[in-house]
Amino acid sequence: MNVEPVSTTPDGKKGRPTPKRKAAEAARIRPLVPKDRKEAKRAARAARNARFDAEQRAMITGEEKYLPARDKGRARRFVRDYVDARHSFSEWILAVMMVSIILIMVLSMLGNKIPLHYQAYMLYGSSILMYGSFIVTAIEAFFVWRTIKRVFTEAHPREDIPSGTAYYAFSRMIMPRRWRSPRPQVDRGQFPK
Repeated sequence: MNVEPVSTTPDGKKGRPTPKRKAAEAARIRPLVPKDRKEAKRAARAARNARFDAEQRAMITGEEKYLPARDKGRARRFVRDYVDARHSFSEWILAVMMVSIILIMVLSMLGNKIPLHYQAYMLYGSSILMYGSFIVTAIEAFFVWRTIKRVFTEAHPREDIPSGTAYYAFSRMIMPRRWRSPRPQVDRGQFPK
């Protein structure tokens, strides 16, 4: 096998003089309004649609290059994978809140058809259910965030966690798994390393 050394010295002069500033600026001038405005509008729309389609595909496949800025980065991917690998009570908080709100609405609509002491028990029960689920979700989010921070800093000691990542983890935790965006890329129990 015969390998020739590569020269790192330049091959010589570029063969033409450096252009003056005035000439370089004149070469870069473009009109503010394109000649064919309709065609420019079509091209801009096509470019925007292509970006949007790539972003939507990335939301399904998890391709980092085309994800929106809010979802990019190693820390955000780690948070997504960690939250998606867990079974959590927080996923059900939206359903619990809807049941509580519907119960309160039904009680207010039925009014005098239900004895007052039963109404009071149901109202207290729905309030306790709603506020209790808020408290459980807040406690769970606190402990999950502490665990995510600890595991991420052990796995990637030289990398910082961007600000706002705690809220990112919380907002992902309270969404049901089917509704999460970007879609979960890991199965339950497949925690990131």
